[in-house]
Amino acid sequence: MGADRLGWRRKFGVIAPSTNTIVQPEFDMMRVPGVTSHYGRIFIPDGRIATDEGMENLLVQIRANMDACVESLMTMQPDYMVMGMSAETFWDGVEGNRQFVQQIQGLTGGLGVATGAEGCERALNLFGAKKIAVLTPYTPIGDANVRKFFTELGFEVGQIKGLCVNSAVEIAHVTEKTLRESLIEINDSDVDAIVQCGTNLCMTELADEAERWLDKPVIAINAATWWMALRDNGIEDRLHGFGTLLREH
Repeated sequence: MGADRLGWRRKFGVIAPSTNTIVQPEFDMMRVPGVTSHYGRIFIPDGRIATDEGMENLLVQIRANMDACVESLMTMQPDYMVMGMSAETFWDGVEGNRQFVQQIQGLTGGLGVATGAEGCERALNLFGAKKIAVLTPYTPIGDANVRKFFTELGFEVGQIKGLCVNSAVEIAHVTEKTLRESLIEINDSDVDAIVQCGTNLCMTELADEAERWLDKPVIAINAATWWMALRDNGIEDRLHGFGTLLREH
């Protein structure tokens, strides 16, 4: 059987919420020859996330519509799955992430899965980080799950700045100025690395710049997820403009 004309190295099936407008263009910016991304959308009819109840309701919708999204993606016969949303991959800590990956593998016949949570974990271990600070678009319940995940892995978690964005769509409207000021705010002197969660925050190129003026790793979730997906598949291409991780590792 012949190889896909464009995805002759790998075809990635990407799971993304219907409300997300940033993860697809950012992944597209990081494309490498012979690797193609194909998007399945999780239907999110109610994207209000300004409250903890809203955040929890978002997760309910994701879980209700996940299977249909994955089943539709499987019709193009992907080689590997990429999670284009991060809240679900942090929820309920390390065990929650493990169960999520198992769910996807059960639906795909055992395909590998890149998640933002695991991509960040691998990156932090690679950089030798012990204490981290985190920037998210979430409300306190989302931030608590992020703290739980990283703490269970053994990282010390300093400040978490949750932006409490009103809706899932509006995460993509957060300005570069807000992101820049937030990075500076959480950058305590004893923090080894900064992690950004939320795949609909436009952060990948800014994180690359921020590493230069903060002089430490700034891990954008979309860059970490894409890096994990490429390296898991033996694709070692180096990419410039998206942070140290893709440029040097």
